[in-house]
Amino acid sequence: MKFKTGLLALLLAGQAFAGVAIQPDNAQLQYTGRIDFADRARPMLSWPGTSIEGNFTGAALAVKLDDQLGKNLFNVFIDGDLAKPVVIEAAQGSKTYPVASGLTPGAHRFLITKRTEGEEGGTFFQGLELADGGKLLPPPPRKKRHIEFFGDSITSGMGNESPDNGPDDRRQDKNNFMSYASITARALDAEAHITSQSGIGVMISWFPFTMPDFYDQLSAVGNNDTHWDFKAWTPEVVVINLFQNDRWLIDREKRLSPMPTDDQRIAAYRTFVQKIRALYPNAYIVCALGSMDAVQEGSKWPGYVRSAVDQMQASGDQRIDTLVFPWTGFGGHPRVKQHQANAAQLTAFIRQKMGW
Repeated sequence: MKFKTGLLALLLAGQAFAGVAIQPDNAQLQYTGRIDFADRARPMLSWPGTSIEGNFTGAALAVKLDDQLGKNLFNVFIDGDLAKPVVIEAAQGSKTYPVASGLTPGAHRFLITKRTEGEEGGTFFQGLELADGGKLLPPPPRKKRHIEFFGDSITSGMGNESPDNGPDDRRQDKNNFMSYASITARALDAEAHITSQSGIGVMISWFPFTMPDFYDQLSAVGNNDTHWDFKAWTPEVVVINLFQNDRWLIDREKRLSPMPTDDQRIAAYRTFVQKIRALYPNAYIVCALGSMDAVQEGSKWPGYVRSAVDQMQASGDQRIDTLVFPWTGFGGHPRVKQHQANAAQLTAFIRQKMGW
């Protein structure tokens, strides 16, 4: 389903959605991800993959959003049909988006996920509207497993729904739900936090801040002074997939002067991983890389990651390892089929290490 066609059809259906208003602070809404609840009546979603889900009755569902920039997109899945999302292309400002109508009597389920990321701005969730007589039901049980991903455009899902021979920087082709990170989490029945930003690096980014500046923020909208409470949610597994942008900006673009030595690159990566280890002393950390050209034949960057991990293992950290996604020769951002292959590799790796 093309999202414009699907949404337009719903808008033209003329359904009345002004029946039952569900406020954002309703206890039966289940939120997942780093979501800013400074105002419980206007929680802000900014990180890719952040989600809201719940169970309800009634023949119709609409979603109310107030988008900062008019650049975000969201998936809405009804009754667990993950192959056919209704895609909301958020307009700037406050608006109600009809997403389902003509539903059968009885219980239904919805899942809203943010396709886009912090560079598209934040979105304030303003609640739901159900058809007359509809109500929220208790939410599904929370998943017992937790995985956090720290990454760049690959982890965000930049361009994953682009045609193979087309541009892959359009926001409408970015779908975090079909990134290797989100696919892996679903395969392992785990809750995921996606702490990623397209263009970000460890030593240098395509903008003035790096992941060591960004990883601890509550809001993903640029470099800001918000603070995530790391005690609020603890992962058993952490996956770090960084260094692709460092490779481009250091080796190709020559943006760092003087050029860092191999030892300095390894040390910069190790220092960041040690920050994560200090936050999560019991987590199993997977230091991944790929599948873009940082892992192509002859690249030194997988070796930098391995060396940093080797140094941490030699210092006594035995709950850390390296995983390199293979270079396929494809020059652009990974498409969904490559994300699926990488997710299969990562899923098997985590199952082996964690016994999941």
